[in-house]
Amino acid sequence: MGDRVLLIDEPMLQFCDGQRAADPHDGLALFGPFGTHSAAHPRSPAYVMLSTTCGIDLFARWAAAMNQAHAIEEPAKQRLWPPYPGFEIAFGSKWNERPAWTFTIDRDALILASRMRDPHERCFAVVDMFLEGFKQARKLDSTVVAICVVPEEVWSNCRPESQVASPIGRRLSQTQKRSRRLGQSELFEEFDPEQYQLSPDFRRQLKARTMKYDIPLQIFRESTLALAENYEFGQRRLTPISDRMWNIGTALYYKCGGKPWRLDSAREGVCYIGIAFRLGRDSETACCAAQMFLDSGDGIVFLAEDQPFYSPETKQFHLSKSAAKHLLSGVLETYKALDGRPLTEIFLHYRSTISEEEFKGYESACPPNAKIVGVRVRKDRFGPRLFRLGRMPVLRGTFWQTGNAAGYLYGSGFKPRVATYDGWEIPSPLSIDLQHGAAAIETIARDILGLTKLNYNACRLGESQPVTIKFSDAVGEILISNPTIREHRPNFKFYI
Repeated sequence: MGDRVLLIDEPMLQFCDGQRAADPHDGLALFGPFGTHSAAHPRSPAYVMLSTTCGIDLFARWAAAMNQAHAIEEPAKQRLWPPYPGFEIAFGSKWNERPAWTFTIDRDALILASRMRDPHERCFAVVDMFLEGFKQARKLDSTVVAICVVPEEVWSNCRPESQVASPIGRRLSQTQKRSRRLGQSELFEEFDPEQYQLSPDFRRQLKARTMKYDIPLQIFRESTLALAENYEFGQRRLTPISDRMWNIGTALYYKCGGKPWRLDSAREGVCYIGIAFRLGRDSETACCAAQMFLDSGDGIVFLAEDQPFYSPETKQFHLSKSAAKHLLSGVLETYKALDGRPLTEIFLHYRSTISEEEFKGYESACPPNAKIVGVRVRKDRFGPRLFRLGRMPVLRGTFWQTGNAAGYLYGSGFKPRVATYDGWEIPSPLSIDLQHGAAAIETIARDILGLTKLNYNACRLGESQPVTIKFSDAVGEILISNPTIREHRPNFKFYI
């Protein structure tokens, strides 16, 4: 087949009582969430607060505002930023304005800890302060989700490449850091050697270290909760309150156990597995994790025990045949324990090329009567582009099929529902290559476009990448960047 260009319709979503809409804003406002009648629907969401006094006060005001309606004043912009009707109308339950329990952290001590010169020390110390709250919160019966509000300085200081303005403590040499990472103790200074095995990123480390308490976590910067929209010079600029209400409301509803929506086009028995690879800090070791998404929209995460190998020449990750078999077997065992419905099709989504040896390993773990398909899906920033006349880019959903097993899919682009392009640069398509197995490339493209709508961490018409690929980094950051953490949760809500 030669080249052809077609437009894939915006995938529809299902909401309460099977009602359908393409935009989650419309579906939630008109019909309510898909999980309204399920036993897991959080009719009175309970949460705990862990923050400084300032952060607790900021979220108290935000929590009260979540039960109110908000809309941007300019009607012309309401297609891009839809009005928010209030939590009860959108999600079928009133948001509790008071937390079930509050853990107050000393602000001065928290900021002081974030100023330590060594990035591992400061991140470990800051996370320890929040961790104390989780230790106490697990004794509560009503906890559904934990909300942490972080001061701006702490957020800025506790990132991998942060430069602290006024650092405290002595500087460590590279030799000392390497020695500490290997677990060597020192004669004149006590320290916890585990901190050098963990990510120096606050968000990644906090998510990893709190999983053992089985409490999903939502992290906010203090500036995110600002209810005023008048910005002074140099302040962080945010989207309108209505947009933030939609995004935060959707994330909290999902993490409290609710199901905001599901794909209308989902086929029962079909699952999609994104494989995430990541190099270790020494650039010699590598790890692998898999994230599985079902027709229901639920996500399952699994960390591989076997180490992949990385080729610096090709910049590709690969698994041995046995490692691939163990990985898929582990994912399917986890799925069997949590769901267990028979699978008919398994689609593997890779950023790297899938070798013949790897695919044979996956095939050997595949259940009877189920077919497996290997697809490479990656953002193509330097390849060919499609353009159209006028000021706007190509429409979202445009698929340029370049053969029977390949094509370019635009997950971003002009969106008729919002009457504009909501990106910042020329849209980059997704390069799709069917590498193993049998499936129609158009069906693969339609499925991938549908998977761009399963980001429950925000309320958006659609993302530029499918959830299997978009959150590969999120899973890798948390699991792979913190290799000494052994207590992992399989539920996807713990990773976003």
